[in-house]
Parts: sequence; C-alpha cells; structure tokens
Amino acid sequence: MTFEEAKDKFIHTWGTLATQWGINRSMAQLHAVLLISPEAMSTEDVMEQLQISRGNASMNLRDLMDWGLIYKQLKPGERREFFIAEKDIWKVARQVAKERRRREITPVVEVLDELKAIPTDTPESIEFQRVMAGLSNVVSFADNTLNAVIKAEENWLMGQFLKVFR
Repeated sequence: MTFEEAKDKFIHTWGTLATQWGINRSMAQLHAVLLISPEAMSTEDVMEQLQISRGNASMNLRDLMDWGLIYKQLKPGERREFFIAEKDIWKVARQVAKERRRREITPVVEVLDELKAIPTDTPESIEFQRVMAGLSNVVSFADNTLNAVIKAEENWLMGQFLKVFR
C-alpha cells in the first residue's frame, strides 16, 4: 500500500468511526486530514484535499473548533486562516468524551431529575417512577464513566483498559 492509499484509507475510516461519536462524516474526514498533516492547513487546502465546498469546509472547521479538536494558527504575513488539529490522541479522546457528555448526558440527567419529581399516587405513576429510577441509574453510570475518562491521564486509562482484558 502506498502512502497516498494509506492516507485515503485512514481519512475514510476516521470518517466512518467518528460517526459513532456523534460527529458527521465530513467533519471527521476534515479532522483526519488535519490530524495527519505535519503543518497547519488553510480552508482552501482542506477544500482541495477533500473536494468539498467552502461552506462545508467553513462550517465543519467551526464545529471542530467548538469541539476543541482543532485550533486556528496565524502565520505572519498571511491573510488566510490556518488550522491545526490537536495531535495528542488521548486529549482528543478526552475532549470527545467531554463534548458528548455535555451534549448528550447532561440534558438527559436534567430531564430525568425533573421527571422523578412527580407524585406517586397511582399504580401508573409508581411504575413510571420505577422506570425513571432505572434510566437514571444507567445514565448516572454513563455520566460517571465519561467523567472518569475526561479526568483520566493516559497511564490510568490504559491500566483500566488492560484490566478489562485480564
């Protein structure tokens, strides 16, 4: 396999994998291009490499910055904006966990807390509360797990991962 073939395969695979994280394919492929680039890239560079429109590139670059996965880098004498990805994969994993927690888990916790506050004066409301308590336990477990990943250092996280396979 040539470098270009490997690069294309990585970009495609990263795009597919990241959809499982809640990131759209174009955004993930753009992230992959920046992740493996040795230098910061301009919007035009990204557009050319991925064959995407300026609007698509701009929107996804902005979203990646919002997720904390890429940063703007200014170059002296250049009017164009350049972007570079966070290269520490452990930081990327923690940042994705942090964003997923903020976007998905926290709103569910808030709704479940509100739903658990209803009176339990009928068999239906008692069953409703039982189901909400179960959901709350599962969501709390997910929240605590993501929180551990967010706060984890690489060595601790790797140690926990290896324990699973022992």
